[in-house]
Amino acid sequence: MKPHFRTRPQFAALISLLLLSAFAVAQEGPLDKSQPKGITPDDIIKRFATKEKEFKEARDGYTYRQDVKVQTLDGDTVDGEYRQVFDITFDDQGHKNKTVVFAPQATLVRIGMTQEDVDDIENRLPFVLTSDEIPEYNILYVGLQQQDELHCYVFDVAPKEIVGKKRYFQGRVWVDDRDFQIVKTYGKTVPDIRPKKKGNNENLFPSFTTWRAQVDGKYWFPVYTKADDQLHFSLGDVHIREIVKYENYKKFGAKTRITYEGKELPPGEQKPGDQKPVEPQAQQQPPKN
Repeated sequence: MKPHFRTRPQFAALISLLLLSAFAVAQEGPLDKSQPKGITPDDIIKRFATKEKEFKEARDGYTYRQDVKVQTLDGDTVDGEYRQVFDITFDDQGHKNKTVVFAPQATLVRIGMTQEDVDDIENRLPFVLTSDEIPEYNILYVGLQQQDELHCYVFDVAPKEIVGKKRYFQGRVWVDDRDFQIVKTYGKTVPDIRPKKKGNNENLFPSFTTWRAQVDGKYWFPVYTKADDQLHFSLGDVHIREIVKYENYKKFGAKTRITYEGKELPPGEQKPGDQKPVEPQAQQQPPKN
């Protein structure tokens, strides 16, 4: 996000994205720093990275709705908002389409939405760490932690280096010890953009939490992203708040392939021991706005 500062200093304010709420904290157990039993951290990484690649391919075969809200706050008062709701669908040839269904005039004054912001919201907030991306990251096992009814392995993730204009994730991921899929992420996209010359060319990005829920009994898809952060621009702080909802996942039938552990599943078949699809209210339910 780029700042749009007013000339009178008394109008300078804070910027944030809706904070990880009391709900998430209340449902999170203490971090157990002991090593996993019966499996090594490297083996866990290999397994969840393989599952992430399958998840990424599977999600590319689903339609869904994405609801984005970005607000700036002056104290407790919302003084600007960006809102967009769009559907991800497919045409008759199986090509993915984005259709905007609701986009009122933005009222943001103290910041401006950049192309990097839009790309992050659409593509990087639902962070995916596949076997293809693993070599680009340092991944450190930090322990075990309960998330609602899920037993999770916890890893810290950071890029080994920033290459060109490519954007990366830096933060923490929680991996379910049963399905070996990421069920929650917390962190931010990097790098922030801080030109040597102060002013509107700064482009800063908030920390966020993304929760996932199980879809079709197979994959943990992102359902809710929430952030509340202060972005410290050189000319002053701005407080922003952001909520992104992912709704109405439906498998597109024409060319969708569902795989599990590297094998394609016949239509309608689930892996052994599959639990029934879990609604967000029952597993890792994010707080409502």
